[in-house]
Amino acid sequence: MTTPREGYSTGTCAAAAAKAAAMVLCGQAVPQTIDVALPDGTRAALAVLSAKTCGDSAEAAVRKDAGDDPDVTDGKTIIARVRWTDGNEIAFAAGEGVGTVTRPGLSVPPGEPAINPVPRAMIRQAVREVTGRGLHVTLSIPGGREIAEKTFNPRLGIVGGLSILGTTGRVRPFSHPALQAALKCGIDVAVACAINAPVLVPGHIGERSARRHFELRPEQVVEVSNEWGFMLDLAARAPFEHILIVGHPGKLAKLAEGEWDTHSSRSINAVAPVMTLAQNVLGREIAETPTVEGLFDALGLDERRLVANALAERIRRRVEDFVQAIEKRARGTAVVLINMQTEWLGSSGELSAWRRK
Repeated sequence: MTTPREGYSTGTCAAAAAKAAAMVLCGQAVPQTIDVALPDGTRAALAVLSAKTCGDSAEAAVRKDAGDDPDVTDGKTIIARVRWTDGNEIAFAAGEGVGTVTRPGLSVPPGEPAINPVPRAMIRQAVREVTGRGLHVTLSIPGGREIAEKTFNPRLGIVGGLSILGTTGRVRPFSHPALQAALKCGIDVAVACAINAPVLVPGHIGERSARRHFELRPEQVVEVSNEWGFMLDLAARAPFEHILIVGHPGKLAKLAEGEWDTHSSRSINAVAPVMTLAQNVLGREIAETPTVEGLFDALGLDERRLVANALAERIRRRVEDFVQAIEKRARGTAVVLINMQTEWLGSSGELSAWRRK
């Protein structure tokens, strides 16, 4: 088996671009590749796409190579523009396609460009290899505003573009810990924004449904993806007073069976247990169907509500047991099940903590 090829983070690319731009500003020749230090003390050489003067500033660009990782920024251009400032500090600004933080709870405070602490340190070290003078560094990623819509940034309150990320400087093919680290930010933001009743959703359909049926603050909805065990553990340890789960029964029914990783390749198919529950609730046979959505579509309106309420109750009780086992304290839990059109199927638990529309 071929070993997956590693790449470099946006932070590493930004450091290389900033160093090349600083060399231009200092009147130095810029080589074809720029050598920068990584957090572990090793070094990396990145190709320079361009380096030029721009009036009283200088600008350089590096193309992001994410290796074999399906990173949304792979192949995108990271541009650094630098200019002199008084003193000897390094200041940062967000240019085109780089976001700005608007909510607390992330690694940089609101109002700051979304350039994480490790990339900032890498950029400082890179430009300090060229000059000790003060510099204003503006980072840009052309097209980054549109790309950011496919990331967690809008949910986390990062507006206007992408984040400059990286804790090691390298990009390894997408890993489970990397996904969990990204998802954890949603809990961190909710806590920092003093949310006491978050809404956990599997993904976009759950979020659209939650916002359709409830009046919610932007940071109140937290995406879980398939990581229910991991995220419920975090939620149990957070100072939340209530937890609402909103999602499709094809995904959430797995929680009722004690499946806390709901990825299709790592969990059961939900059709069989939902079919059994429906037959028990309705007291009749149900025609076989390949999907949970199809099962509910085949039921009458009243039957659909009965089955959905019963399933939501099973999910809620299983989630409550899971959360209580982590931290034993009073906490309201509720579940709302929706279909693919975001229509309400059924629910369980007290919903007064979330204002209905």
